[in-house]
Amino acid sequence: MTTGNFDINDLKRRMQSAVGVLKQELGALRTGRASAHLLDPIQVDAYGQNMSLNQLATVSVPQPRMLSVQVWDRSMLQAVEKAILAANLGLTPSSEGQVIHLRIPELNEDRRRELVKVGHKYAEAARVAVRNVRRDGMDTLKKAEKDHTISQDEHKRFDGDVQKVTDQAIADINQMLATKEKEIMTV
Repeated sequence: MTTGNFDINDLKRRMQSAVGVLKQELGALRTGRASAHLLDPIQVDAYGQNMSLNQLATVSVPQPRMLSVQVWDRSMLQAVEKAILAANLGLTPSSEGQVIHLRIPELNEDRRRELVKVGHKYAEAARVAVRNVRRDGMDTLKKAEKDHTISQDEHKRFDGDVQKVTDQAIADINQMLATKEKEIMTV
């Protein structure tokens, strides 16, 4: 639905982008189970520049509480180990040839609660981003009505559409948070 400068699909896309960022952030939260995404934010000083770990190695999950990092270039093994330690994820690398093994330690109750708080912070930031997109859409509608490019009835109808899209994005955020919280708190 497009009218003048108002495009509901653009608002949907922008809101889904905020939800996508939240999904990435929640995926990086450690739950006590191994996840290849846990190492996504790690940057390695390699070949004179910062490179993400997945450009230098393959990360796999051979067991529920272990990660394996297969480094492609043997000369980069030390740099990758150093980057993992520097990331402060609470993981200690142990290498075997070109493979680095990372055991995921059990999470204690305090650490779980801390991770849930971080998840709530990420979710709130995503909700704020969605509300900002909603505000932009509403402002565009007000301006279009003031400039007489849409009628008052169209403004009300589009208003309802923007609210539906916003409600759906907020519901998605809340669902993702609830799922992650359950995952973190389950022993």
